[in-house]
Amino acid sequence: MENVFASLLRKNSEELGDKTALNFENQHSVTYHQLNEITDLLAHGLSQLGVTKDSKVAMLMPNSLEIIYSWLALSKIGAVEVPINTANRGEFLSYIINNSHSTILIIDEEYLERFLFIMDDLEELKHVIIRFKEGARPTLSMRFDVHSFEDIVSTNDGLSVWNEVRRRDAIAMIYTSGTTGPSKGVLYPVGQAMKAAEEYLASMGCTREDIFFTCLPLFHGNAQFLCVLAGFISGSTVYIYERFSASKFWNQIAESRATIFNSLGAMASFIYNQPVCKEEKINTVRACMAAPMPVDIFSAFESRFGLKVIEGYGLTETGMITYNPWQKTIVGSCGKATENYEVFVVDEEDNILGPNTIGEIVARSKEPWTMCLGYYKMAEKTVEAFRNFFFHTGDAGLIDKEGYLYFKDRVKDYIRRRGENISSFEVERVFLAHSNIAECAAIAVQAEHSEDEVMVVIVTKDGQLIPYEELMAYCVQRMPYFAVPRYVLFENELPKTANEKIRKDVLRKQGITTSTWDRERAGYKISR
Repeated sequence: MENVFASLLRKNSEELGDKTALNFENQHSVTYHQLNEITDLLAHGLSQLGVTKDSKVAMLMPNSLEIIYSWLALSKIGAVEVPINTANRGEFLSYIINNSHSTILIIDEEYLERFLFIMDDLEELKHVIIRFKEGARPTLSMRFDVHSFEDIVSTNDGLSVWNEVRRRDAIAMIYTSGTTGPSKGVLYPVGQAMKAAEEYLASMGCTREDIFFTCLPLFHGNAQFLCVLAGFISGSTVYIYERFSASKFWNQIAESRATIFNSLGAMASFIYNQPVCKEEKINTVRACMAAPMPVDIFSAFESRFGLKVIEGYGLTETGMITYNPWQKTIVGSCGKATENYEVFVVDEEDNILGPNTIGEIVARSKEPWTMCLGYYKMAEKTVEAFRNFFFHTGDAGLIDKEGYLYFKDRVKDYIRRRGENISSFEVERVFLAHSNIAECAAIAVQAEHSEDEVMVVIVTKDGQLIPYEELMAYCVQRMPYFAVPRYVLFENELPKTANEKIRKDVLRKQGITTSTWDRERAGYKISR
């Protein structure tokens, strides 16, 4: 019986045994043998709660060993993990749990307050598994069956719960922000996860001697598939830290002796802008995969830190589809299509464009089951995205005569802030629920680090300004910290088309004005 992930873990347990598979914060280590045993125990415990193949299990967990145990245990059963961005709260959180039809939620106790706030809105949830801190087990009264993570791991009746899990079967449902509607659950097949990891290893020239490092969130595909899974396939050691800290980065690299890491969004800029420290001069890193690496610091980053930068391009739906060739990197490009993908640029009629012509970036895979299975319960959105046998990224770019892809702009109306995709639709929905807001538009404006910041333009019902601090407090309780707008502008009316659609292009062109309130300049702090 085939079970791709279970077979990989068992093989590593037998061949690598006492080698460290995972290390969390340089404090807790787990060998490959222990990893296989723990995930077997957890798989048994979850099966006792009714988890079977194709069951959906939501996870609201920080970076930890437990989130990896949960993902791997579910893969042994053939269930589908639904990792949730830990910044989500309110309707953002309840929507994902309900939309995914999750019957079980694995949650860290630090997020219990958020869960209690929305638990009456959850439609199908039956069990809540809580990861408590050491020695802390408060009594909770709720309509769900409540279990501790520790107790679930301790159960084992000696029977195998492995199911047949092939490359075509879904292993994860990762939510990506919507642009004209709610977030979409991207169904990840086993084959896509494995191919993403395999092509990453090839592009980065990885060997078993490499030590992988990630401080990126494990609820995203990058950390999960392009670090942890890649490390398991190569038989390497993976160091995990709870979150990114520019000031602690090189200290963490030093204590882990890491040789490879990934950078997303403005992370590279934050690292580069730190004062020179002794740890960076003796660092062990040989390569960094960046998506993207700012052109203005690319060469200086390599020179200062003594490493190779490989830039690439990808999306949740496709995985990475381009990497810069190791021997012929072109600064400013996203590289060339990998062996498994065809990448083109097309016009509005989906005709393939010639070299150096800007259009929409589209892609398709050559091997079966190496792209997403579609959007969960959103057939029309799936067909729209995959029309004419290509996945349409919604991004604008061009391909030069040598086949190098250059990203130019975002076609879709989403906002990307410091590595996070933010749905303008969902931000606007929160504001429109306010009793004194008649209309609003969330847009991206450029600020420091050449990245997007969120701006919201508001029309109130009574024509009066809502106190900014009051508006921020309203947002903090109802949306992820990264989605809370930095800029707020009150207007008497919004520019619209003839059929009453808001002209966001006009608002973006207008940008930040003298009347715009800046949360950061005002000194309003938001905690995570």
